[in-house]
Amino acid sequence: MKSISIIITVLAFSLTGNSVLAQGLSSTQIDSLVQRTFELSPAVGMAIAVVKDGKVIHSKGYGVSSSETGKKADENTLFAIASNSKAFTTAALSILVDEGKISWQDKVVDYIPEFRMYDDYVTANFNIEDLLTHRSGLGLGAGDLMFFPDGGDFTIEDVLTSFQYQTPTSAFRTKYDYDNLLYIVAGEVIKRVSGMSWADFVQTKIFSPLGMSRTVPVYSRLGSDENVAFPHRSYNNEIVQLETYNGGDLLGAAGGIYSCANDLSKWLLLQLNGGRYGNDLSKEIFSMQRQHEMWYPHTVMGFNSSPNPRTNTHLSAYGLGWDILDKKGSFIYQHTGGLPGMLSRTILVPELNLGIVVLTNSDPGGYGFYSIPEAILDSYLKIEKRDWVKALAERAEARNSESDSVTTAVWETVKKNKKQKIDPANFIGKYRDPWFGDVEVSLKNDKLWFTSKRSPKLNGQMFFYKATTFAVKWEYTDMPCDAFATFNFNEEAKAISIRMKGISPNIDFSFDFHDLKLEKVVD
Repeated sequence: MKSISIIITVLAFSLTGNSVLAQGLSSTQIDSLVQRTFELSPAVGMAIAVVKDGKVIHSKGYGVSSSETGKKADENTLFAIASNSKAFTTAALSILVDEGKISWQDKVVDYIPEFRMYDDYVTANFNIEDLLTHRSGLGLGAGDLMFFPDGGDFTIEDVLTSFQYQTPTSAFRTKYDYDNLLYIVAGEVIKRVSGMSWADFVQTKIFSPLGMSRTVPVYSRLGSDENVAFPHRSYNNEIVQLETYNGGDLLGAAGGIYSCANDLSKWLLLQLNGGRYGNDLSKEIFSMQRQHEMWYPHTVMGFNSSPNPRTNTHLSAYGLGWDILDKKGSFIYQHTGGLPGMLSRTILVPELNLGIVVLTNSDPGGYGFYSIPEAILDSYLKIEKRDWVKALAERAEARNSESDSVTTAVWETVKKNKKQKIDPANFIGKYRDPWFGDVEVSLKNDKLWFTSKRSPKLNGQMFFYKATTFAVKWEYTDMPCDAFATFNFNEEAKAISIRMKGISPNIDFSFDFHDLKLEKVVD
């Protein structure tokens, strides 16, 4: 679900700016930032909330929720917040810790006996904290292909048993690699301990008490609400409205929530108040101790003893559902979220009693979901002013160009080799991966075709590329994810297995084709 935060982190260390200082942006200045974002890059809609010193000082929508209807976006428009949902999952678990029903060090198999990792030792020692800290030993986005694209029929049972078939890329608890599926397992822990689904739990224990009356935990609960943002993809200055991603209720704990600027301002205030809420802060969702644990740097992502002098950033780490970094002497707790056509970012600066959230319904939209909160944050931290909007709009364009150059070269090679003679009989058949299930290579109108049996949107024509490799052009186009499929053969020149990888260098990490081990099934 979007690797964009990694890219932006690198960019933040490399850009330079002038020496003009600012302190706090007014609502008018925020309006101007949004307007400039819309002018520099194709974008559709946005909503922004800023809280400071216990008050909401800005909450507003911009643009439209749908390019097709032209309906205006406002502070109550619901956007998919994607991976910003993870902090709600860790808050839900914190509630159970406060109630004495679990501890962070409890073993997952004590609550979910069928849970299996890639190694018996890891299975036996994997605890609840490990579910949340991206240090499992598995690679980036391992297993996400079960949910990207949407529309698959994978179940919680499939998720719980999938990890044993994955190949670790690092030793257990030694390296950060972002994952989504283990947060799904965390949601299942909540269900088995509380007797309530993850969705019901966060609705009952978090949304309702806080008065987040418009927020829903999963897409299926939107009902007939008409004030909902539709996703869009912007490319080559053209905007296309997409079908709304629906990962099903199962994905909720990792990235299912729909919320709005007004509701999320209440969430920001809860976090800044250490789990307390209400007019006199006499009510509590979770304790201050749990807040400390969620904001503790459990997994180090990076350290720089000679930081960029502009930001003075030394550390980046991951807590429980939160990215952590220091900036000009203040700790920043943040997270990004991304689904097809939807990007979001949440920022907390407890030392300044400051919270920011930006929701967008266009990808990349000039990375406005990142540039605008960064400009607001810099103004409060008294950091040299930088034209974040221009810098990240240019970065979005550069990434598009990079992807275009690579993918164009691939398809040019396909075109050049289109007369290459191949015998389809050497390739067709059923292939099986132990966690992803069956795919079929067949002839469709005399063309070689790839079909996934459990993820029906992953189907498309296979074009000869070179040697034993084909380029698969998926019928699904909401996110660029065309892939290479390389066949391995037996001594009779018959294909016996397939290995895959994405074509674009900027393919979203959730399309983890490289994790598939497709072996031919002999009936």
